[in-house]
Amino acid sequence: MSKTALIRVRMSSHDAHYGGNLVDGAKMLQLFGDVATELLIMQDGDEGLFKAYDSVEFIAPVYAGDYIEASGEIVAVGNSSRKMNFVAKKVIVPRPDISPSAADILEEPVIVCKASGTCVTPKSCQRK
Repeated sequence: MSKTALIRVRMSSHDAHYGGNLVDGAKMLQLFGDVATELLIMQDGDEGLFKAYDSVEFIAPVYAGDYIEASGEIVAVGNSSRKMNFVAKKVIVPRPDISPSAADILEEPVIVCKASGTCVTPKSCQRK
């Protein structure tokens, strides 16, 4: 059975690095790193290490105020390596056109980033 993890985070104005409150794509990779850490703890009882991304695809823009749901799953387990797939989706968007605090839950989440990568938990650190 594959292991999965999910986190949901609101992007703040501190995450916006570009004009128009655009959030840096590296923020999605940071979220994937957090998801990977949780997956490794579930799998091995240890935080392990992120070794490399095999692919990263930025699909749609992310803005301050957007709620992002980042998820991942372990798709293959080796001696110490764990192959993972990740996806980040925009699930809530701000609606400043209505009022400063208005927001909408999207009926259909928007995929903003996909990635795959490999993490490693040294055998000496594996507790499960």
